[in-house]
Amino acid sequence: MGRAWVGWAVANRRSACHVSGILDEAMVPINLPNVLTLLRILAVPVIVVALLGETPNGDALAAGVFALAAITDGLDGYIARRRQDITTFGKLMDPLADKLLIVAALVSLVSLNRLAAWVAMVIIARELAVTGLRAVAVEQGVVISASWLGKVKTTLQVAAVFALIIWNPSPWPVDVLVYLALAATVISGLDYFFGLRKRLAEEREKRTANGGSEGEPVG
Repeated sequence: MGRAWVGWAVANRRSACHVSGILDEAMVPINLPNVLTLLRILAVPVIVVALLGETPNGDALAAGVFALAAITDGLDGYIARRRQDITTFGKLMDPLADKLLIVAALVSLVSLNRLAAWVAMVIIARELAVTGLRAVAVEQGVVISASWLGKVKTTLQVAAVFALIIWNPSPWPVDVLVYLALAATVISGLDYFFGLRKRLAEEREKRTANGGSEGEPVG
């Protein structure tokens, strides 16, 4: 009886470990794009500590880490598409990592009085709003690919944050860059909102038409 119980316990433990391994593999597939995404998330506290802490050459360290993290933003997507290694984890975490990186840097720069609080709040509000709209779109089965406005917005945001970290106080060209990033943020947000609204209306019309045609008698 004792041996049977021990054998049953060992078998169940092995089975549990195997299932856990399968779940871990399914939830967080280990590939290069996902590793780059995770590294970008891990870069966030490094940037915050380098900027706000009494770190020697903190600005240079923060700028270097931020630049590397920004490079991985485009690199992980390119590698995933090139290798056809796109995962659900990557789809969810990649945009989240981008927003964490930008939001953390903006909040740190506001704390250092290098950026007006209202500018940071407009950018952060836009990012949160688009994240919520994207969740609504996914729930409705609608996928909107990144537009050229969104790519311009991201490029300007990264450039503006990098410049604000490097230059203190910031010269007027950096201020112009910040307001260009702000304008692109607002415009791309509006473009996403109206584009999503149009796509949702089209999906509703398509479903209504399909439902009506299925309900019509044949012959």
